[in-house]
Amino acid sequence: MNVVLIGYMASGKSTLGRILAEKLNYDFIDLDDYIEEKEGLSVSDIFKSKGEIYFRKMETLYLKELLDNRTKLVLSLGGGTPCYSNNMDFIKNINHVKSIYLKASIPTLVARLKKEKGKRPLIAHIETDELLTEFIGKHLFERSQFYNLSEVVLTTDNKTEDDIIEELILELF
Repeated sequence: MNVVLIGYMASGKSTLGRILAEKLNYDFIDLDDYIEEKEGLSVSDIFKSKGEIYFRKMETLYLKELLDNRTKLVLSLGGGTPCYSNNMDFIKNINHVKSIYLKASIPTLVARLKKEKGKRPLIAHIETDELLTEFIGKHLFERSQFYNLSEVVLTTDNKTEDDIIEELILELF
């Protein structure tokens, strides 16, 4: 079985994915890191030099490559991955994949993201907490229809990493 973690940026996909993979003795891959390794460019540089359409095509290609050819994998997706190229249909129709939406509230996401805006090109230009809240709210509204197609929706607000990992393991087995 493979586990696919879905959610908005800063929802905990990579952090929790690494911990979960270690506990399950699975491999962990962050899809954005995998794309960077395969393409030899950062995601930001791919967007700048080749454009979003190229990035989304590669994202779908590598997603399928990983899920078709691996088992015992925890895969953390980029926040936009489920929203393009019928990626959620693909994920849902593979019988050895369990998809989990790590759902965090807008205030939780704002609190996490305002600390790391410089590392997030999508929000680096947003100057105030109010504008960040508005941006995340609109973005999350657009994306949640895809995220909610996951087999499991796990709310992560006000929970420790240990509590979330315990819930994840209970959902998986």
